[in-house]
Amino acid sequence: MPSGDRRRVVVTGIGLITPLGASVEKTWRGLIEGKSGIGPITRFDPAGLDTQIAGEVKDFDPLDYMDRKEVRRADRFAQFAVAAAGQALRDAKLEVTPDLAPRAGAAFGSGIGGVETLVDNIISHDKDPKRVSPFLIPMMIIDMAAGEVAMKYGLKGPNMAHVSACASSANSIGEAAEMIRRDEADVMVAGGAEAGLIKVAIGAFNQARAISTRNDAPEKASRPFDKDRDGFVFSEGAGCLILEELEFARSRGARILGEFVGYGLSADAYHVTAPPPGAEGAVRAMRMAIDDAGMRAEDIGYVNAHGTSTQANDGAETAALKTVFGDRAHQVPISSTKSMTGHTLGAAGAIEAAICLLAMREGCLPPTINQEVADPECDLDYIPNRARKANVSVALSNSMGFGGHNVALVLRRDVA
Repeated sequence: MPSGDRRRVVVTGIGLITPLGASVEKTWRGLIEGKSGIGPITRFDPAGLDTQIAGEVKDFDPLDYMDRKEVRRADRFAQFAVAAAGQALRDAKLEVTPDLAPRAGAAFGSGIGGVETLVDNIISHDKDPKRVSPFLIPMMIIDMAAGEVAMKYGLKGPNMAHVSACASSANSIGEAAEMIRRDEADVMVAGGAEAGLIKVAIGAFNQARAISTRNDAPEKASRPFDKDRDGFVFSEGAGCLILEELEFARSRGARILGEFVGYGLSADAYHVTAPPPGAEGAVRAMRMAIDDAGMRAEDIGYVNAHGTSTQANDGAETAALKTVFGDRAHQVPISSTKSMTGHTLGAAGAIEAAICLLAMREGCLPPTINQEVADPECDLDYIPNRARKANVSVALSNSMGFGGHNVALVLRRDVA
């Protein structure tokens, strides 16, 4: 429908589980202080791996959100999803009543879902087929994050999972917003979760030469746009936004954190892991999102970049940003918060959309830490090393995934 006729979507709650802390408050404090959540791997013995560092969530207790039976029957990624959704619902002060339930839904993305449960059960099967858990299938499938969230909080409306690698949760937020715009829901609990820190996954990324091996200085390992970057840092976590139709939110007196205004998505159709030169697909996604918002590139005041700390991504994304912003590209503040959280794969889009909202509300843009050596190919304003006070009213969040997926989201601080 024409943008002037469609329903408007606002954000009323945020939940975050990241290596900087299992809450919005801890994560935000770490971001503005420029802290790294990366450290030595402790969830398993990394001996023999080229990479022995990761972004682990250290302060998470699933029993704060689920009972013991629920915890035993849910993979860690689904536990993260339930926790982030619970935080966001509390933040929104939203009660899902029986009357609201059919108009309230869940959309949660993940790149690899319950891979830890899958691998553990493969090992058990090799020892004795009868040792395989009867809960293996519901624990490993990617849609179970959305399913667990819906069951826990009584959401009987649209329910879906999105899988587009590292763009998964950005797709979930965009598609959830579209459901509200089309009058198919009044509330959507939207986000993503990832908990794939297992030995075989680290080994696979090592074989692909995709992740950092800076084991002697974990806090320096994730260094987007820096000349000496040597790969991303694999992390776990979850992010969730409560999306509501504007008039519904107003009718219940909700505190509005910002407005979702633009969604763009595209495919590179080029390579399984690498972006094309110039990142033409990312350019189209950004332009689509800005156009969907009824805005121009000049209206964007901050970009949370995909910025993975890989040679291929950072250079291509820089080129794409230059194409989108033209002569103004060097004046737009940009940061990659993956420099502090590491790369949470399918959860990254939701986490970074939440960060955009927090940055606009708090008037402070998080930095890109570890940007120490200038890369001639990456020469934009990446807010190096220190947070920056700034009055920003519109932000763009970029997500890109293996398979050539590109997603861009536009969020606005003020709601007229």
